[in-house]
Amino acid sequence: MGTMPRPFILFTLFSLLFSTATSATAPSPTAAAVAAPTASPTPVSRSPATSHSTLDPKQIRALQSLNIPTSKDPCSNPTTSSCDDESPFRHLLSLRLVNCSDDVEMSATALKSLSSLTNLELINCPVAPVRFPSELALNLRTFTCINSFRHLTGVWLSRLQNVTDLTVSDVTVNASGPSIILGNMKKIQSLTISQANLAGFLPKHWHLNITHIDLSGNKLRGKIPSSLTTLENLQIINLSSNQLQGEIPDSIGDLMSLQNISLSSNSLTGPVPELMAAIPTLVHLDLGSNQLNGTIPKFIADMKALKYLNLEQNNFNGIMPFNASFIKRLEVFKIGGNSNLCYNQTTMPGKVKLGIAPCNKRGLPMSPPPAKDSSADDSSPKDDDYNDSDSDSKVENHHGPSKVVLGVAIGISSIVFLIVFMILLSKWCG
Repeated sequence: MGTMPRPFILFTLFSLLFSTATSATAPSPTAAAVAAPTASPTPVSRSPATSHSTLDPKQIRALQSLNIPTSKDPCSNPTTSSCDDESPFRHLLSLRLVNCSDDVEMSATALKSLSSLTNLELINCPVAPVRFPSELALNLRTFTCINSFRHLTGVWLSRLQNVTDLTVSDVTVNASGPSIILGNMKKIQSLTISQANLAGFLPKHWHLNITHIDLSGNKLRGKIPSSLTTLENLQIINLSSNQLQGEIPDSIGDLMSLQNISLSSNSLTGPVPELMAAIPTLVHLDLGSNQLNGTIPKFIADMKALKYLNLEQNNFNGIMPFNASFIKRLEVFKIGGNSNLCYNQTTMPGKVKLGIAPCNKRGLPMSPPPAKDSSADDSSPKDDDYNDSDSDSKVENHHGPSKVVLGVAIGISSIVFLIVFMILLSKWCG
């Protein structure tokens, strides 16, 4: 065999090495097909037509009977509904109805088909109320009814035994009190029944896992029970615009998680509890429009988290314990309408409008200054709240004496003129 040329041998070896490397790095078709599902954990999304067809036909008919459009997949819009992933048919878990048309009508048959719902929201849907099927009532975890249904009863709401979040607002609720509603709601965490014309007394017993209570804008009366202050997880309590009486419980300082207290527009009396100073997280304190009295406690100025403070329209007295730097860091500050309360002029700038009088040397509210003569010294300090009345007094004092002097001058001039005229007349006649 003849000897091959050296260049040809090198070329052949290079070709063999290149083909071996290429075959080692390229996956086989079989391996690629097997590895694909493992490499892509995200499931393949269904097309709208396929997804729409998976919703339970009974629930589609139920939505149609409620005049809810089903031309699109009800599960595809997370703002109005959500569904589970069961097969062969999916089921609605949440449903949100907003601004319902006049032809929407609830029926027990349709609601029975929607018993898989755990979240139901009705906003601006003033339809006639209907009794929820037991399965739906027990399955709901969240129920929201705002300006919807024409009225509800305490017994109707009490059947929602497993809700953790109940919101009823701008709906008349006929009940003897909140207790009949909350009695069996042992899982309740957030409670809102506001602007509902709800009468009666506050419950003496509460479920300990509750964190949010809003019973504002009702006709609740009586005292605030001390049992309310045992809710160690409570963060928000709004009892404003009711008919509550008595004092704020001293034990309210035990609510260490409290962030918002709104007790305005009631008939509460007594002082602000000193133990409230123990609440480190308080951001919102609204005690306005009550009959609270005594001095305002100094500890309020030490609440570092406080942003909203309303103490107006009460019977507080003494010297307001706040300075300008404290008021400046608040987003809302209201203290007017306390006629026996005054502020230290040395700690407040002269232009601040507080709605209360400055203090005199004895620590009492200064009364509006009396009317002064125009020649009086105007260099003494005055509060801005009384500047307008001072100006009016000055105007009256200025014009009053001027009119008297002018009248006297005219009278004297007339007499002198008459005497001179008579003398001249007598000479002419003589």
